[in-house]
Amino acid sequence: MTKKLDGKIALVTGGTTGIGLASAQALANEGATVFITGRRQAELDAAVALIGNGAIGVRGDSTKLADLDALYAEIQARAGRLDVVFVNAGGGDMQPLGAITEAHYDDTFDRNVKGVLFTVQKALPLLSKGASVILTGSTTGSMGTAAFSVYSASKAAVRNLARSWILDLKDRDIRVNVISPGPIRTPGLVGLVNTKEEQDGLLAHLASQVPMGRVGEAEEIGRAIVFLASSDSSFVNGAELFVDGGMAQV
Repeated sequence: MTKKLDGKIALVTGGTTGIGLASAQALANEGATVFITGRRQAELDAAVALIGNGAIGVRGDSTKLADLDALYAEIQARAGRLDVVFVNAGGGDMQPLGAITEAHYDDTFDRNVKGVLFTVQKALPLLSKGASVILTGSTTGSMGTAAFSVYSASKAAVRNLARSWILDLKDRDIRVNVISPGPIRTPGLVGLVNTKEEQDGLLAHLASQVPMGRVGEAEEIGRAIVFLASSDSSFVNGAELFVDGGMAQV
């Protein structure tokens, strides 16, 4: 049976846990050869084993340009091209206005904007004609969120990068889209608070804000990534696909 991504070469940055791992699994299950990155070797090895299907892990930090150069040298040597790039690595923590530090700002924008920019720019020589580039946005980029202004601003920047890059890349038929998850049950989300009681309270509060009445699962993002990576979305370009249960839509 033919799969949606048979013969495709894909990269998922930040692919060791949560949305990245679920998306890498979904891409691999649809026939893609998947490269993933992560900063910690043990977690990277565990993720590669979970993904299976010939997945390849390359240790690196997307905020470090030398690590990106090494990543793409490895992909060039092993595969020679890229058909799908899911720029998922990023993150941030919560700080209210009045408590924001320069270090907090630099860390957030390095991970969510600088890392995204150079991950895509350095991929350009490897991207095949008609490749799909997917950036991780967030519902917070389109709505106000208390104590999350720096992270939210960084995700709004990601949204505009996609709008501009489709113009820069139109001669190569490369599509660039943004996927914007709502609250998804991942280690990164529950890790925003410390105790099990606080984590349960956070998930319950977030679920109450979602019209569907629940938080999402990482696998639901993975299925949307397969859509944006495949020819099913061949006329979808510069779009922001919300996978948020309606949270940012009301």
